[in-house]
Amino acid sequence: MSKRSRRLIFARMKDRMTPASRMTGHTQRGQCAKRMSILDAAADVFCRQGFAAASIDEIAAVACVSRQTIYNHYREKETLFVAVVEDVMNRANAMLFSVLSAFPDNAVNLEDDLTAFVVRLNKNCLCNHDGKFLRKLVQTEGERYPHLFESWRQHGPGKLTTALAALLARLAQKGALVIDDFDVAARQFVALANADLQMMTLFGGTPTDAELEKAARNAVRTFLRAYGQPPAENAGAQPQLAAVSG
Repeated sequence: MSKRSRRLIFARMKDRMTPASRMTGHTQRGQCAKRMSILDAAADVFCRQGFAAASIDEIAAVACVSRQTIYNHYREKETLFVAVVEDVMNRANAMLFSVLSAFPDNAVNLEDDLTAFVVRLNKNCLCNHDGKFLRKLVQTEGERYPHLFESWRQHGPGKLTTALAALLARLAQKGALVIDDFDVAARQFVALANADLQMMTLFGGTPTDAELEKAARNAVRTFLRAYGQPPAENAGAQPQLAAVSG
């Protein structure tokens, strides 16, 4: 067989194989897009209606898919709910660790640097769409369906305090903070960071940049009063003696 003949055969074989390969790729992308559409629609409906009141029919209508398509992907409403929580939690955790990477690592301008960190933490993790969504679901559904949030409890808030404890320990090792229990200090740091914003976010409000800055400054100053390294006394200063009247 000549080289030209072999080339023609290989070209025909490639032509026959290409449509199937393209079909597989298109099918996979289509399935992925459909799954994301279902998750987005379910998140919207669960957030508005709650788990008990949400219906697969409404989710299907919002996602522009059939009811059977949702069951093919997720089998039942509970499985879909857990998938929604995990999807939102994965995005929230990705944002959280991006923010944690900016945590200050030295004592220079510590108050200002910690304040800027708390502003980013609250703005990007507490007050963003995913943060509000998770908080609302936990508030409305957590007591009735605690098992639905098991993954969130294990991999959500606990990651923040664990990571913060390690970051605070690093500052303490450098002499910037005085802390006996880093886990307790991390929980208190988070509580202080949220303190001035809790009432507003509880009712769905979004703080302004000025409110975020003020809340962060209050939190950091309180935290540093408890854990900040006290200023070294000036050894060369002479003690001031009170005047004694004759």
